[in-house]
Amino acid sequence: MNKTRLIAGSLALLFAATACGSSSYDATPLPVKETPPAAKPAAPPAQDCANPLQSYRPDGPLPLPNQMPAGSTMARIHSYGRLVAGVSADSLNLGSRNPITGVIEGFDIDMINAVAAAIFGTAKGHVELRVISSPQRLPVLKAPRQPGAVDIVARNMTINCARWKEIAFSAEYYHSGQKLLVQSNMTRVKSLADLSGQKVCAPAGSTSLENLIKANPKVIPVTADTDTGCLVLFQQAKVVGITGDDTVLAGEAAQDPYAMVIKAPPFSAEPYGLGMNSGEVDFVKFVNGVLEKMKADGSWQQSYKTWLEPALGKAVPPQPLYGRGD
Repeated sequence: MNKTRLIAGSLALLFAATACGSSSYDATPLPVKETPPAAKPAAPPAQDCANPLQSYRPDGPLPLPNQMPAGSTMARIHSYGRLVAGVSADSLNLGSRNPITGVIEGFDIDMINAVAAAIFGTAKGHVELRVISSPQRLPVLKAPRQPGAVDIVARNMTINCARWKEIAFSAEYYHSGQKLLVQSNMTRVKSLADLSGQKVCAPAGSTSLENLIKANPKVIPVTADTDTGCLVLFQQAKVVGITGDDTVLAGEAAQDPYAMVIKAPPFSAEPYGLGMNSGEVDFVKFVNGVLEKMKADGSWQQSYKTWLEPALGKAVPPQPLYGRGD
């Protein structure tokens, strides 16, 4: 095996090994505590879903930091002293642990830091990043609201009607699409149709897995709990390809010089939303106000330029769609 491939595989294994536990905004020694299992939640309120991208309109200007309305979800978070966020630690450029500093960083993390700064005045010292897998995204948000519960999830999560029945979403903060990654010498592969009868990996509990099965029922789906778990299987030649969001695949291709994302257009639309508990509508409105501010003051564009533009090209922030609950 080529030395470069060995190094890339070792990096993928390193990310996989550190993709559990929690981290604060600052570097945190490993190992760290694991996400506790979610308690059985109460039944969420019924959610009308004529359009899954429709979220709750902000209630006017954002309150000043450290001046959250009494009795609000934001006041509860402020009282606890930090915003608890469910994130990935192995999705390069979205949410991944920097092997030098130990800090989890990326585009999704910038969204979380902006929400924390709006509540506390600064994100530093007021963010707890709790690393979760794809299947954990909904359960941690449905758990009873208590100190230490996950307040928000930023883990490249697609907004759809099925999920609206269980949690609530912010307005769309990034528009992704599903693509396919294969070995760089597989130039004959132009789409999923060319991989019939072969194994392709997608994260468990993801829309990527659902879309894979719909797009080509003849493909043999293989799952892993994390994106890096799929990359490890790919590098061990246990699967011939990986399918997922273009954002995720760009990060995986950067970790393996023998991998490429095929140039075919995305075969699905993946609008990303920040997930929250369905009963905390005030917090959803607040977060939507934060996203509006980020788009207006240029901080969304700066974050995208830092993390995603080098791999995906230029983009503009998606326009919010409101009306839910009006």
